[in-house]
Amino acid sequence: MSGGNFLSSGLSMVELGARIRSERRARNMALERLAELSGVSRSMVSEVERGAKTPSVLVLDRLATALGTSVARLLDEPVRPEVVILPRARQHIVRDSAGWVRRILSPVLPGTEFEFMRTALEPGVDAGEFLPHPPGSHEYVAVETGRLRLTVDGAPYLLAAGDSAYFPGDRRHAFANDAEHAECVYYLAMTPGRPADPHRRPTHGAV
Repeated sequence: MSGGNFLSSGLSMVELGARIRSERRARNMALERLAELSGVSRSMVSEVERGAKTPSVLVLDRLATALGTSVARLLDEPVRPEVVILPRARQHIVRDSAGWVRRILSPVLPGTEFEFMRTALEPGVDAGEFLPHPPGSHEYVAVETGRLRLTVDGAPYLLAAGDSAYFPGDRRHAFANDAEHAECVYYLAMTPGRPADPHRRPTHGAV
């Protein structure tokens, strides 16, 4: 969660923070509530919203999940839902100092929550555990190179190059590359379910 993480998209940390704050306020969600739902400390959420700190990929994903949206939507503006070509140079890239890179391959469409991404894990890298998405979420994984350890609700599954898998997105899930020398590259497609009502507990007003 250090400043060593950065976005290769031209989006500044201040702009990213403003988008996260806007999404939170649109849901009338207090800063404390977002911290609670995401498992990210209140101070970290505040610093990210102010653009004072660069979030890791895992933190960014947790914030997006808690907001009921996708990382892609936090990084980009919606485009018209027609034929959309997304050149490589315009694809958003998020790098994590732990040794992994996520490239967002799907455009952001109005009223559509869908995310398609390519992730590269350096040898020996564990990307950490991701929060469950809302019920009705679906995730699909396909390994391009190397071997991937996919863990769902504590149960590990080993996938080799060419293997694919599906799992309900409302489970705890993690991705790791246990190899000592080989990179692992995999693709993931995700359709989130409908998020829970953020008003089910008092918000004490949005900050």
